[in-house]
Amino acid sequence: MFDALSKGFRNAKNRLAGLQELDGKNIDTALREVRLSLLEADVDLGVVKSFLASVKEKALGQTVQVEVKQGGQKHKVAAGDVFVKICHDELVARMSHEGEAVALADKGPTGIMMVGLQGSGKTTSCAKLGRLYAKDGKKVLLVAADMQRPAAVEQLKILGQQLDIPVFNMPASPVEICKKGYEEAKKLGYDLVIYDTAGRLAIDEALMKELEAIKDEVRPDNIFFTVDAMIGQDAVRTAKTFHDRLAFTGVVMTKLDGDARGGAALSVKSITGAPLLFVGLGETPDKFEEFRADGMASRILGMGDVVGLMKDFEEVVDKKKAEEDALRMLQGEFSLDDFLNQVRMIKGMGSLNEIVDKMPGLGGMIPAGTQLDDKELDRIEAIIQSMTKFERRDAYSMVREPERVKRISKGSGRKPEEVQALLQQYLMMKQMMDAMSQQGGLLNSLMGMVPGGKQLQMARAMKKMGGGGGFPGMPGMGGFPGMPGMGGFPGMPGMGMPGMGMPGMGMGQPKPSMTKMKPLSEAEKNAKKRQRKAERDARKKTRK
Repeated sequence: MFDALSKGFRNAKNRLAGLQELDGKNIDTALREVRLSLLEADVDLGVVKSFLASVKEKALGQTVQVEVKQGGQKHKVAAGDVFVKICHDELVARMSHEGEAVALADKGPTGIMMVGLQGSGKTTSCAKLGRLYAKDGKKVLLVAADMQRPAAVEQLKILGQQLDIPVFNMPASPVEICKKGYEEAKKLGYDLVIYDTAGRLAIDEALMKELEAIKDEVRPDNIFFTVDAMIGQDAVRTAKTFHDRLAFTGVVMTKLDGDARGGAALSVKSITGAPLLFVGLGETPDKFEEFRADGMASRILGMGDVVGLMKDFEEVVDKKKAEEDALRMLQGEFSLDDFLNQVRMIKGMGSLNEIVDKMPGLGGMIPAGTQLDDKELDRIEAIIQSMTKFERRDAYSMVREPERVKRISKGSGRKPEEVQALLQQYLMMKQMMDAMSQQGGLLNSLMGMVPGGKQLQMARAMKKMGGGGGFPGMPGMGGFPGMPGMGGFPGMPGMGMPGMGMPGMGMGQPKPSMTKMKPLSEAEKNAKKRQRKAERDARKKTRK
């Protein structure tokens, strides 16, 4: 969604390439690119002018040090880098908020009143917000007070049932429902009570009077305005009208995963004074998070968002299993089952576009407007699931015996070339993991940083001497264990994200051809034939 915004900042940096000083002339040239992208992204005109003036004032006369020292290392810095840093700081200043997102009540349950137009995602956001705080151990009650839209109450009840969060409703006016809901929450000792109020297709006096009456009756500690990011500057104008009547304390922006151009995110705080506090990034309840200005600014500038990526990862990973997988992979054990588990983990983290957008250095490498194919992950899953257990353990069996590839192709509904391409990608990743387990330098430095690493080093040394022996687990293993296509973290082999058409990049010196196998003896060939026959017989029995 940040293509329009990112393009201007990227072009501005390119305009300053090779320069060592920022002056009025080259700054104006760079800001022209930024201005065009901001306007294209539907940022309010007044906000655009204010932003550009502030950036120009800070950038004017900046002499750029070609080299700077940090941590004992020299880093080269260009004028474009300084300009981007100034833009980043300005973006953060305009979108950030201080303190906690939700102001807690001094006593009794904390009230959160959700307001906004119909279709902005209010009801879904109530449930998502409830889930977010229920995960932190808070006791949450949802109050269904939207009696205007058909099935709004039923929708909230279904969402509450899915998330195991109770929903309060009764046949009465919205004001009475909210009043009784608060009393219920107070009586039963709830920590948070979230009011889902009615909306309209457009602002009218009846709606505003109803919302004002609810506010006066329950006196919520927080009033959140829910806005659809896809309606551009209309979102800002609507927000201002709601703010003038209700003085809301924060904004929840939905549908940031769509093709919204992102302008509202930059404009809303400048226009209303209320900060953006939460963002919805998808339909499922887990795609909702507290807004982080630095992460948003970094993504707009094409610098990725590592913190956001880590949070997505933590949502889907089983920490104990991840430690066990990382330990096995550091020993050079990396099977197609591991590959399949990684693909499923990536699917759980969200769309490929979102993941790549958060990866530092990769966002700018993808051409503007490119949509990565999420179905590619389903295709990979189908291919691997069409393999036998033996084939998943011994991928080279499909190289030695090409007829296996034909059978997998038919079973998965994919072309043989696709099966071979997947196999090649896996073998490249496996080769890299083997190299890591054999080369002491990188592996030793990784093991030296984690608890239990010393024992693993000792076990490896004993294994080389023929002593065998096991080793304890490695709690606290950092990084993503073996996600295909994501480099830069311990235990993350390669840079070949499935579906991106970017082949893996091995580490260390490549071994001889991965597919060249030594000739089999007659006895070995006969053993393989017997094994295949046993597999065929087993499959026939299963079908019966």
